[in-house]
Amino acid sequence: EVEVEVNDSLMRFFDHCAKFVALVEENDAAMCQVNAFKEGPEMRKVLEKVASALCLPVEELNADLVQVAFLTCSYEMAIKNMTSPWCSLFNEEDAKVLEYLNDLKQYWKRGYGYDINSRSSCILFQDIFQHLDKAVEESKSSKPISSPLIVQVGHAETLQPLLALMGFFKDEEPLKADNYARQAHRKFRSGRIVPYAANLVFVLYHCDQVKTSDEEYQVQILLNEKLLSFHHSNETISTYADLKDYYKDILENCHFKEECELPKVNITAVDEL
Repeated sequence: EVEVEVNDSLMRFFDHCAKFVALVEENDAAMCQVNAFKEGPEMRKVLEKVASALCLPVEELNADLVQVAFLTCSYEMAIKNMTSPWCSLFNEEDAKVLEYLNDLKQYWKRGYGYDINSRSSCILFQDIFQHLDKAVEESKSSKPISSPLIVQVGHAETLQPLLALMGFFKDEEPLKADNYARQAHRKFRSGRIVPYAANLVFVLYHCDQVKTSDEEYQVQILLNEKLLSFHHSNETISTYADLKDYYKDILENCHFKEECELPKVNITAVDEL
């Protein structure tokens, strides 16, 4: 019987960021790499194969329809644990192409494609650290921890930008329509990063037997119940002080209102992005 507070401005920050909505969410030009891949040779090969299997002229199919068939296959397999008839249309190579199509969309709409995708999530990132700061402050004052557990519930669209803001799963080369083969071993795989019931957990530890005061409070981060390695150390545990120092710029200089404000000058969306 816990009271639940709905805070869309925090958990659906992407809906409240005017710059993201105007220049990415509602801007067809922002998805140019996605649209180019739909018309590219890899998707063309899949289209021709599916059209042949269905005894349809290839002109009657497009990438969106084929993706719907593939998603229907994957949903029935994941949710009902059954092999959908739609799965018979695809082999493993087809699945890799269609996975890349979805990853392209997530990359350019929720990931590293445009800075505003991740910068819009700094309001949530800062909120997490405010809760951690409060716990540290209460612990140092020998007070009971007022919120030993905080649960915030959102969507994949909440987590993906936040993880990008923190720099996780970033490839050296951007995902583009023309580098499918080179991205075969990419880090950015949205199906693994934000699967069903995706979860990100920050765990704060108070350590008694330490050499320095900085080591007294330490942090681990788990994504989908698996420990993540921190960028600044390649370790799976960090002092809280080091973690805050690594993300100092985001914590101090990322201001949601300013980040999300639409440019006042008369420039095109593509120029701004």
